[in-house]
Amino acid sequence: MTYCVAVKVKAGLVFLTDSRKNSDVDDISTTRKMSVFTKSNGRSLVLLCAGNLAITQSVKTILKTKKNKLFWSAKSLYEIAEIIGECIREVNRRDGEALKKDGLEFSCSFILGGQIPGEDIRLFKIYSAGNFIEADEESLYFQIGESKYGKPILDRVLGSNMTTEAAAKCLLLSMDSTIRSNVSVGMPLELLEYKIRSEKTINYKLVKDGDEGYERIKNVWNAYLKNGFKKLANFSWDQTLNFLQE
Repeated sequence: MTYCVAVKVKAGLVFLTDSRKNSDVDDISTTRKMSVFTKSNGRSLVLLCAGNLAITQSVKTILKTKKNKLFWSAKSLYEIAEIIGECIREVNRRDGEALKKDGLEFSCSFILGGQIPGEDIRLFKIYSAGNFIEADEESLYFQIGESKYGKPILDRVLGSNMTTEAAAKCLLLSMDSTIRSNVSVGMPLELLEYKIRSEKTINYKLVKDGDEGYERIKNVWNAYLKNGFKKLANFSWDQTLNFLQE
């Protein structure tokens, strides 16, 4: 299991992934789930993946080999989402039936975001069927993998006018909630900020266990939650039920 999340705000894009691949008691291993593609002409793309590792690796291999020329020459991020969808369907045609015979689901999903010269920043979520949706004012963020634990804070806090720095803090707290509730999601984390300025800025951070900034954010948030809970007034009951003893 994994957890990946990305958000599009007016100020830019923020991406976050964990790196847990396996979490057995005696076998904990990690793998990167974030791929970054940049060119000097201003083309900057980020791809996050979740699902069956063999499938996602095959998709990325096809993208970097058979579809490499199309990938780099695409004139829009929409076209690139289509290309990734085609790569997914190619892997499904090759491996889908064999997986089904072994009782395994063809499971993969991707988040694609970035910017191509001449376009605004864009963000897509690509499903295992190769189809996809795009983020807009009503749907600022996408999650893939273990999404349920980290969703509430995203719904409560994220807004399109938020800075990328604030969005990054929100995503980190979403990840912290997920790690607390699911042992199969774990450190280290990869955090990337794509900031729109007069000249765009891409900032990357590998968040390891004990990272001072991450620890401070989650500890302060945890303290605020506990203090806020203590300040909540008790509610009144409608009635008291009397149970008769036989």
